[in-house]
Parts: sequence; C-alpha cells; structure tokens
Amino acid sequence: MQKPFVEIFLFIDALGWEIVSRTGFLKDLLPYRRKIEMQFGYSSTAIPTILSGKTPAEHGHLGLFRFAPEDSPFRKLGKLAPFLKPDSFWNRGRIRHHLSRIIGKLYGFTGYFQLYRMPISKLPLMDYCEKKDLFASHGMEEIENLRDLLSRLKLSFHISDWRKGDKRAFEEARGAIANGKRFLFLYTAELDALLHDFPVPPVSDVIAAKLEWYRSEILSLFETCKEKNCTLRLTVISDHGMTPLSKTVDLKSAVEKTHLVFGKDYGACFDSTMFRAFFLSPEAEKVIREAVKPFETCGHWLTVEEEKHYGIYRADRRFGDAIFLLDAGIQIVPSDMGGKPLNGMHGFAPEDKDSYAVILSTSEIPQSVLRVADYYSLMKFRAEEMAEKVPQPTP
Repeated sequence: MQKPFVEIFLFIDALGWEIVSRTGFLKDLLPYRRKIEMQFGYSSTAIPTILSGKTPAEHGHLGLFRFAPEDSPFRKLGKLAPFLKPDSFWNRGRIRHHLSRIIGKLYGFTGYFQLYRMPISKLPLMDYCEKKDLFASHGMEEIENLRDLLSRLKLSFHISDWRKGDKRAFEEARGAIANGKRFLFLYTAELDALLHDFPVPPVSDVIAAKLEWYRSEILSLFETCKEKNCTLRLTVISDHGMTPLSKTVDLKSAVEKTHLVFGKDYGACFDSTMFRAFFLSPEAEKVIREAVKPFETCGHWLTVEEEKHYGIYRADRRFGDAIFLLDAGIQIVPSDMGGKPLNGMHGFAPEDKDSYAVILSTSEIPQSVLRVADYYSLMKFRAEEMAEKVPQPTP
C-alpha cells in the first residue's frame, strides 16, 4: 500500500538563482531546479502574486504606497506633521517602527504595515496597498488566495504565520505534520533581511550559516514525515534574488527642486529602485521628465509594452502615469523607503541576472512554471490532486 504523502511549499524570501547556483543549495535533496523570472516589483508585489497567481495589474499591488488622495485612509494624520519635529528624530528607524505599529493598530490594518520614510505630511495624499493580511481568508478581497482555495477544497492544511519568524515556522510545521496536516505552505523571510546586508557574491559566512540552518530544518521535516510514515513532496520557491549596490542617485531631490507643488501639480512615490510619477497639471510631465533627464544614463522610463510584459499595465494608471526604473545595482537615496543605501536591493528589471528567483523540488517541475506567477497554478494543481485522492478531515 502506498504511503500517504505530505505536500510542502516552502517560500524562502530572496533565495535567488545566483546564490543557489554558487552554493549548490540542497542539490542532493531537491534535484529538480529551475531559474524563475521574478515578478516586477518588490515583496509587496510578489507575495500577492504567489498567493493568487494574478499579476499586479489584476490584484492591484505594486509599491506599498501609491499617490491616491481620494482613497487615502490617512487624511487626518497630516495634521500631526507640524508636531512631529525635528525630522532627524522622527525619521529614526526605531521611532518609525513604533509609529508604524501605532498607526497600523489605530486603522485596524492586519497586513504588513511600515511607514519607512514616507513623510507624515504626505500621508493624507497616499493610499496603502496591504491593509489586509494577504495570507488570511479573503485577504485579497474578491480574488481567491491560497487559503481560500485550500478551505474550498476542504483540505487539512497549515499556512505559517509570517509574523512569527523562521524558527517558529519550522517548529509549527513539524507540529502540523505530526497532527495530520497534509498540505503546508511555509513563509520564511530572514534570508531576505540578511542579503540586504550581505548580498552575493561573495557568499559570506553569515549567508552560508543561514543556508546551512535551512538545510538542517528541512531535514527535520523529512524526519518528521518518516516518523509519521508519510512521504514528503517538498518544493522550495522564492520571489527574487538580491542585487549588490553599485551606486546611488538623488533623483528625489532633483524632482522636488522644481517649481512644481506636490499634491497640486504632481504626485510621486520614490521607491528604492523606481520613481512612480503622477502628472496632475498640464506642465507637470514636461517639467518632471526634464528634471529626470540627467539620470537617463542609469535608468529609463518604462514603455507601455514593458509594463504589459511585466504585468503592471493598467489603463487607470493606478501605479503612476509614468515609471522610471533604475539600472540594476543603482538605488534612489534618499527615497520614501530609506535615507541610506542598502548593500543589496531587489526591485530591478526581472531579466537582470541577480533578480532571478528559483524553484527547487523533490519532484519534476512542470514546463509551464517559468515565472513567479506560475507557482500558484502548481500549488492549485497539487491541492486539487490531493483533494481528489486523499480523504481529508475538516481543518
């Protein structure tokens, strides 16, 4: 009689093709492996894409913030700006972190919420994309996410809590297997944080130690399944790689030094690797494009064809009337995300060599899985296959 099997999808944030190729990470345990095209954008874009199979154009998530005065939940917060002085104090990372927690609770946000360095005075003109927990039931509104799918199929499943850290994710996974769960989705984010400081190449001792820790924890999942007399089918997925810093540009100051007035003539989101512009007055586009011209040696304005290829084109221009993307390795500093550069960053062009994500598996990977958005169809197929073949208790 064939042993029952446990299906696990392990999402390791920022585990790129470059680091996997250089280290041979888990080659003995997961022989089936493929380079995967990153979803254009950041984790705020990739995660909803992984959990739904939809592109940003469909699920509406690109940067964490977007210029949208009519949809802003922060209208009253702007009144606090005159009291939050000096900027040098209120822009400190720890202060911003605590302020973000307070504001998140005040507004009832259940998703990931961080102010980063978004000016308080601009918040009344900004919307935030991740108000709800994307991993929760109906976390993506009318779009079915992974939890909705697994619940609909009545599978016995476990989805890790992204708030609890990597160690707890593996501990709870072992407990879930022991308790009879058969479909598991684990999200681990600590490698991403480390790679922002220690990007590859070279593979630092810190990164090597973290990869070895993942290996040890993954072996423990195999051991737990063995103890339960189950076969483990494991698939490791990632969202992007990490590109080492090459230089910085102060594009933000160049735009802000024009005579244009923010909120009247233009809107803007200055992410770490891209500038999203919203043109509100007749002259705004011409003035802004002229201000950005000196930076066209290290970046370019995306064409409509590129936006469509990357899955971010929307006729309503939700993500900006124009998007200026920096070349790989170049960061906008300062930006709405931070006042200092990081040693490594993601969010560049998906076709850059350091941007590629990976899929690693104990089983053959369908040829159709080529992009991050394709993970969902694979998870859906596996879940439906399990629902048909294995009697499941109510979760």
